[in-house]
Amino acid sequence: MAIAAAVVVACDAGAVPPTPPISPGTAAAPREVNIIARDWSFQPAIVDVVAGETVLLHVVNGGLEVHEAVIGEGSAQDAWERAEAEAAAIHGQRPGPTPAVSLDPSIGGLRVVVESGQRVDAVWTVPSEQPPGGLVIGCHIPGHWAKGMVVPIRFVEPAAIP
Repeated sequence: MAIAAAVVVACDAGAVPPTPPISPGTAAAPREVNIIARDWSFQPAIVDVVAGETVLLHVVNGGLEVHEAVIGEGSAQDAWERAEAEAAAIHGQRPGPTPAVSLDPSIGGLRVVVESGQRVDAVWTVPSEQPPGGLVIGCHIPGHWAKGMVVPIRFVEPAAIP
């Protein structure tokens, strides 16, 4: 029993350190941001960004199905929801980077498609100011948005603690 107790004490790493304040990324040195897609949710629950910064997104699919991370305003989210549904229903295409799933470039936004167990990286420059309707990250693989695969993007000041 004494040996077991000694092992447990030796393995204790102590308290989890606090999250460091956000230091905004630049084009030369983007701030790394992890987004984990699971089946029907994203982590973290809120993605904090600083207006105008450049981030290197690591989108990791920890789920069993293909997922996507669409960053954009409501109009971009609505457009991807319609495009993915149409591709699946009319064209019979599997979700992902297919010719039938495309948008008018004026819609804006960023789309990253990630297969199960994979990671895709993308560099994104955050808008210089938060759009009136805000930004979110959503998955529009048919049925995923309806199951709650959406996470808000929150604009914070430099040195904020997420």
